[in-house]
Amino acid sequence: MFINNHILKNLAIFFLFIFIYNCQLKEPIKSHGIMYLENRSKKLDVNISNKNDVIKIFGRPHIKDEESVETWIYFERLLSKGKFHKLGQHVLKENNVLVLNFNKYGVIAKKRFIGKDEMNKLKFSNMATENELSKKSFVEKFLNSIKAKMYGNR
Repeated sequence: MFINNHILKNLAIFFLFIFIYNCQLKEPIKSHGIMYLENRSKKLDVNISNKNDVIKIFGRPHIKDEESVETWIYFERLLSKGKFHKLGQHVLKENNVLVLNFNKYGVIAKKRFIGKDEMNKLKFSNMATENELSKKSFVEKFLNSIKAKMYGNR
């Protein structure tokens, strides 16, 4: 009887240890874009680094602007779960953007890092563009609503 209680006690301690060991001490983070964008951007030097150096460090750009001066844009976004007062909603921890402008030789002419605090200071246009091609006629809207009702009852 003593051996069974001793074994059960050791098993309970073992399972408790496994349970505690597997508990996460790190907060869950959802990431989008390139991690540690600010640290990686410090490796690039204006008028020294070129496109090949940028591709080695960051990979292909998220957005590429091919006008007279080429512009590459990289993003980093980190979301975490909020505490009790946020009721588990996502909280924005990092929201960084790196804008690189290249000259005609492919060397970085201008480097701009925009952090979360600086992002709030930017002003965006409220103007909206009307798209004449995507407007649906009355008949098309009517037929789509009939189709939605017909397939919704299945």
